[in-house]
Amino acid sequence: MSEKFLWAPWRSGYIMEKKEKGCIFCNRLKRRRDKEDLIVYRDRRNSVILNRYPYNSGHALIVPNRHIATLDRMTEVEASEFFELVRLTVLVLKNTFHPQSLNVGMNLGRGSGAGIPAHLHMHIVPRWNGDTSFMPVIGNTRVVSFGLDLTYKMLKEGFDAVCPAAKSRPKRT
Repeated sequence: MSEKFLWAPWRSGYIMEKKEKGCIFCNRLKRRRDKEDLIVYRDRRNSVILNRYPYNSGHALIVPNRHIATLDRMTEVEASEFFELVRLTVLVLKNTFHPQSLNVGMNLGRGSGAGIPAHLHMHIVPRWNGDTSFMPVIGNTRVVSFGLDLTYKMLKEGFDAVCPAAKSRPKRT
């Protein structure tokens, strides 16, 4: 098989940037620069952040606002809000992107494939029939159809529509 190239200049930032110290989720949640940090929704104990290097368009992460690594460290209130936010994010993704299905899951620990094992998070990835077509199967290449700026705008509007009371929550940008 001949070597194939996929031009992906947006990855240069990830490759060339100085690796930040500390937890990337905690750093972003503290900064309060939601648009820049792709935080589409903040709740009291958990937030929804877009994956900067998504597996598919609309790839969202549910992240506890408190730095914890495992489910058993969550309080009942945190866990209840966390899973309610999973349900709500699925609803917003369905209303916004109209996927035919979704993958919902988490990798608990480095051995399971977690890229950030020190901070618990749930992946929600919209899927469409055909998104496993020849590109990823034969070409070993994924196609992400929506840019992050547009995805952010669409999902933020989706959360604002579903959660109008949260729209006016203080410090939400």
